[in-house]
Amino acid sequence: MASTETKVCQNCKESFIIDASDFDFYKKIDVPPPTWCPECRLMRRYAWRNERTLYKAACGNCKKSIFSVYPGDGKLTVFCHECYYSDSWDALSYGRDYDFSRPFFEQADELLRAVPQPNLWHMNSVNSPYSNVTKDAKDCYLSYSIVGSEEAFYCKNVDKSRQVFDCLNMMECERCYGSTFGTLNYDVYCSVYVRSSLNSAFLFDCVNCQHCFMSANLRNREYVFYGRQLTKEQYQDEMGKINTGSYKTFQGLTQDFIKLYTGALHKYANIIKSVNSTGHALSGIKNGKSCFEVFDSEDVRYVGRSLNLKDCMDTNNIAGAELIYEYISGGDADRNLKLSVASNGALLDCTYTGWCKSSSNLFGCFGVRNKQYCILNKQYTKEEYEKMVPKIIAHMDAMPYQGKGGRVYKYGEFFPIELSPFAYNGSVAQEYYPFSKDELLTRGYNYQEPEEKHPNIDIKPADLPDDSALISDDILKKTIGCEHAGPSAGGCVHQCTAAFRLTPQELVFYKRAKLPIPRQCPNCRHYARLAWRNPWKLWHRQCMRPGCSNEFETSYAPGRREMVYCEQCYNAEVV
Repeated sequence: MASTETKVCQNCKESFIIDASDFDFYKKIDVPPPTWCPECRLMRRYAWRNERTLYKAACGNCKKSIFSVYPGDGKLTVFCHECYYSDSWDALSYGRDYDFSRPFFEQADELLRAVPQPNLWHMNSVNSPYSNVTKDAKDCYLSYSIVGSEEAFYCKNVDKSRQVFDCLNMMECERCYGSTFGTLNYDVYCSVYVRSSLNSAFLFDCVNCQHCFMSANLRNREYVFYGRQLTKEQYQDEMGKINTGSYKTFQGLTQDFIKLYTGALHKYANIIKSVNSTGHALSGIKNGKSCFEVFDSEDVRYVGRSLNLKDCMDTNNIAGAELIYEYISGGDADRNLKLSVASNGALLDCTYTGWCKSSSNLFGCFGVRNKQYCILNKQYTKEEYEKMVPKIIAHMDAMPYQGKGGRVYKYGEFFPIELSPFAYNGSVAQEYYPFSKDELLTRGYNYQEPEEKHPNIDIKPADLPDDSALISDDILKKTIGCEHAGPSAGGCVHQCTAAFRLTPQELVFYKRAKLPIPRQCPNCRHYARLAWRNPWKLWHRQCMRPGCSNEFETSYAPGRREMVYCEQCYNAEVV
């Protein structure tokens, strides 16, 4: 077994550790150890994933107007969903010989920009044209990474849920609003880390609660108001005094909730039914190292937003796969897939691929379906393929791609961040590691100037009636200005759209739930929710309960104001 080593990341120049089990995995899949630290590797992968930045474009085949994750500037060939999955084109027709006089990544980039790409990623989804990365979704609007859900509006990472608005990381929930990390909830609003609860609002870290308001660390409780146990009649009387439909009142409640959250007890990590695992928001994990938002997986390291994995490392947004390394987006019955993006399922023994499906033994291929033994989308025999691949790997080491900022890409590195078809500030990377324009340009990452937005605003947010009960259906015909006023006015890095409109479904929901209509655009609201999520990074800390010396790995950084307890002390306090 290899020993632990400390290396210096060639991107951020900070030191990072590669331990013995990591080396064992690299040996198993036959790749060299990474030269980027875990955080920079995550950032690089997410720079290759765009979920929420959509552009108007035209299908490169049928020419109809479409929305796309790619700008309609002609630099890539983009097909609509119907054309992309049709038999009207063949990925192998774009095949080319490998040129040993040029770096591999330069050739792969040219191929990527020639082969048609899908405008959005939809699978078995109905009436959700303005959403992206959806599977088995119905009637969803401006929602992203949605699986098996119906009527999800302005949401992200929502699974098996219905009628959820402005939510993040929800599973099996219904009629919920403004919540983050919820499971099996009904009629729960503006809450964080709540499970199996109903008819409640402004809760933090509560389980199996009903009719509770502005409270934290509750278990199996009802009729709790601002942390005080009340009778049913007392609770109803107190709730009757609060007009949650008033925007001014709602803003005050939000400030109360921030104070509640900060003063509550925080368990060092939200880990459920897991063994020998570190990270946050985990369930059903065995032998997980530095994983976040991962479920029902085994032997996984540096994995995020994934489920049903075995023996995987440095992967994100993937399900049902085994032996995967440095990969992002998609997956289904993949095995031994490495250094790739956006699998459409059933790939075996593939390297440096993108948007391929039901294939095996591919190297540097894009859009290939039902093939094997291909390099740069060119067909080879088994014998030719097995002879060529080692030569290409050796060539990648001898003639690496020279990126910006002195970054060097040899074999074993993920696709260069500079070659992503997406602007960094329009990718998911901006959500985890947000940078200003100047910072992005200094780092040499792709930057795209936000489209100058000068919408005809019918009503400013300050001019909206305070109470949603006083707002008529005429508001549906009006364009509302965003409080952030767009990037040109305030330097907003939230992809602010400057203005927005309400849909009939959400207006009905706001009125029925007695909630104020929003004053910020969907993008700014999304970034506000992201602030409730801990960073995907771990720090070594000690339990803050007086007298306890237990130590742990936690995503709560040192210096934060929350009281962070070890599991033993937390369980002693929260029952």
